[in-house]
Amino acid sequence: MDVAEHELNHPWEGVLVTPAHGSDVGVLVLAGSSGRIEHERARILAQQGIIALSIRWFGGPGQSPGICEIPLETFTAAVDFLTKSGARRIGILGVSKGAEAALLTSVHDPRVDVVIAVSPTSRVWCNVGPGFDGEQRPYRFLWTWQGQPLPFVPMDDSWTPVSPGSGPVAIRGWYELSEQSFDHLLPRAEIPVDRARADLVLVAGGDDAMWPSLRFAEQLAERRRSAGTTAHLFARHDAGHRPRFPGESPAPASPHFLYGGTPGADALLGEAAWSHILDRLSSTAPLRY
Repeated sequence: MDVAEHELNHPWEGVLVTPAHGSDVGVLVLAGSSGRIEHERARILAQQGIIALSIRWFGGPGQSPGICEIPLETFTAAVDFLTKSGARRIGILGVSKGAEAALLTSVHDPRVDVVIAVSPTSRVWCNVGPGFDGEQRPYRFLWTWQGQPLPFVPMDDSWTPVSPGSGPVAIRGWYELSEQSFDHLLPRAEIPVDRARADLVLVAGGDDAMWPSLRFAEQLAERRRSAGTTAHLFARHDAGHRPRFPGESPAPASPHFLYGGTPGADALLGEAAWSHILDRLSSTAPLRY
């Protein structure tokens, strides 16, 4: 399908990719802590007949340099943008920290119809990187809603890598230690997906070396079930933090982090979820008017 691609520089840096004949389905595509604009993923979605918007949500002009004190209104404004572009059914596809943003946005904005949370967390964590003041410590809130900070879990800085050195590091153990160290803070920091009206699709690998996303995804699914709603979980125990969807390039290696999984397993996980993702986003699903 032919698509048109438009670079954006206001109110955020980003890209809007639209099918040649338009669409009534729109998806906000969010990267994780890389901060990048997901051109390829947006393009692939547009080729399926979906309006796809990907934005830089930190690290850009006028934004916090790190993932720190980010207003969730950043994402509700993107929902506004998609509705003005003709979308009547709204999805958010986020990876890792972008999945955290997607889940929280759906809790606070009932216009969100579908969330695709890839390698998600089930709870709110602290800042990653500096805020506007340039400071990273002490740990502070990552998200705000209507000017109020959301409760969070800090990181336990007593953690050290199993094999410290100059090579890439797996940091899953850091998150696991922090859960144990601050277990008294976990209940308030849980993401209340039971309050979201959106359909929820979860994609997670059991070999995720960044954080235990499969366990987190299972917690999110159980939270929905306990509330009498559903979540659709796609998992592979040999996949890592970066599942890839059909048509996407393999994720490049990082000099800083180990992500787990293998290119083959990551691609198989993305392929297994892809048709269901498209089905839930489809304009044949119930539309919001």
